[in-house]
Amino acid sequence: MAALRAAKQALRKEVKRRVATVTDDEKRRQSLVVSQKLFSHPKYMSSQRIAVFLSMKDELNTQEIIKDMFKCGKSCFIPRYESTSSHMDMLKVNSLQDIETLPLTSWNIRQPAKEDDSREEALASGGLDLILMPGLGFDRARNRLGRGKGFYDNYLERCKKHPKGKPYTIALAFKEQLCEKVPVDNHDVPIDEVLYEDEK
Repeated sequence: MAALRAAKQALRKEVKRRVATVTDDEKRRQSLVVSQKLFSHPKYMSSQRIAVFLSMKDELNTQEIIKDMFKCGKSCFIPRYESTSSHMDMLKVNSLQDIETLPLTSWNIRQPAKEDDSREEALASGGLDLILMPGLGFDRARNRLGRGKGFYDNYLERCKKHPKGKPYTIALAFKEQLCEKVPVDNHDVPIDEVLYEDEK
């Protein structure tokens, strides 16, 4: 267990170092390429209720995706993380303006305030069709290296208990986040697909 934790920590450092060398322009370019791939993806096109992360600087930018979701009339859910635990809810947002009014967390991400109980939580209602997943690293066997808090793994376990079942999961990545092999144990939930810019 300790060896696995150490291996994950070492890989996190390595991937962060790689992503830190990518210029803002290149991040923007790759973000647009991956967003376009997503827009023509059958799962995205057929999904109505979608959870998406609000991106940090070292993650693929999701702004165009969020804009497209509102334009297409899809229901958009974003994470509210509890900093003291590994609990996360997916709460509905109504527009880009709605997102812009949300408070910033210590991680500099906008999310609904803890006391905001007016929003629909995805699992308290119709569940989710698709979750767009962040992460630090990914491999071609669809294993995901998170930030070590377990937010998404725990949320996917909760999804399995919902009548709708586990939603399809697509990770969005820079090609610099692809790894030879992500070390995992049986608590780590593999994702259905990783979208990134293919080397052609």
